[in-house]
Amino acid sequence: MLRLDRDLSSPPPIPEEGIAAVESVLRAGWLHRYGETRGDASEASLLEAEFAALLGTKYAVAVNSCGSAMFLALLCTGVKPGDPVLMNAFTLAPVPGAVAHAGAEHVLVEVTADLVIDLDDLAAKAEASGAKHLLLSHMRGHIADMPRLMALCDRMGITVIEDCAHTMGAGWAGRPTGTFGRVGCFSLQAYKHVNGGEGGLLATDDAEVAARAILHSGSYMLYGQHRARPDESVFARWRDATPNYSLRMSNLVAAAARPQLALLAERARVWNDRYGRLAAALASLPGLRLPHRPQEEEFVQSSIQFAVSGLDEAAFARFLEHCRARGVYLKWFGAREAVGYTSVSAHWRYLRDPHTPPGTARVLERLCDMRIPLTLTEAECGVIATIIGEELAAARKA
Repeated sequence: MLRLDRDLSSPPPIPEEGIAAVESVLRAGWLHRYGETRGDASEASLLEAEFAALLGTKYAVAVNSCGSAMFLALLCTGVKPGDPVLMNAFTLAPVPGAVAHAGAEHVLVEVTADLVIDLDDLAAKAEASGAKHLLLSHMRGHIADMPRLMALCDRMGITVIEDCAHTMGAGWAGRPTGTFGRVGCFSLQAYKHVNGGEGGLLATDDAEVAARAILHSGSYMLYGQHRARPDESVFARWRDATPNYSLRMSNLVAAAARPQLALLAERARVWNDRYGRLAAALASLPGLRLPHRPQEEEFVQSSIQFAVSGLDEAAFARFLEHCRARGVYLKWFGAREAVGYTSVSAHWRYLRDPHTPPGTARVLERLCDMRIPLTLTEAECGVIATIIGEELAAARKA
């Protein structure tokens, strides 16, 4: 029986330049980004400046995770305890975690069958809740119509914070994700487009947000050691009134990540090639639907999603089990309980009203998700499609 001999969870490799930089940091011992005798040439400071230049923003702040970046973005744009915050009902656990960390209340917004936030429901939920902040997830790399979304939010006075954990290097009609809202939040977690093991980047053109984020992240009044920072007058307004939350990125993470920024375009080419091959093969299978991708959506697709119809829960569970037994590990976001990295809003029982909105529940009911490792070959794309097709046919006959 045909089997895939490939670990689909393999993260992007660290390039030799990154390994050498990490070794240099280790030998010198300067793992902490700050030092009273140090200038602004730490690995973390250089990463911030290089990322801001790549994205086209004035400022970038390196922190220990994308979850921390989202928490700081909420805090530094004015979210107070008890405030309602709009968010996709389909996202990963760090997003509602950031809202909870800020002491805010979650307002769950439906997603469409194409896995993007439902703009009609967004308008309705904003009106009903009075929320003035949207924490928008470009979940699994799927990007909503950003001009329409921003026009809606601008009209309703809603501050947009973009969760770009899955869209580093992606954009909409030539404009990078993370530059539409007031703040963009990016991930350097091992499975993302740049692998730092763990880490996050907050990007913004807002000097007040940047200065506060630097201070909150734990700069010990050494904020002058940041290259991509506002000027001293902005820090003067906040320096003595801003708690240190110790959310810094280490030089070790930054050293591993920096050389990977230059590899983003080539990685995007490989990921999108493999995604295209898989999508073309899977779209031909009966009872299987892939999300529609608008022409303006410039995605970097390191995973693939598809919905299966015509199987009851038991048959669908067998389909997943048999695919996994043959090396094709498919995740199921519609499962009754969270497993591994999967979760939906009904699983977050710390919410005031934990539930999955009905439209989103229908979308996720039989939704499959699969990582696409950079090392996946063209031939292996065919093997995966064959295995999924065979097991789908077998499940329908059973």
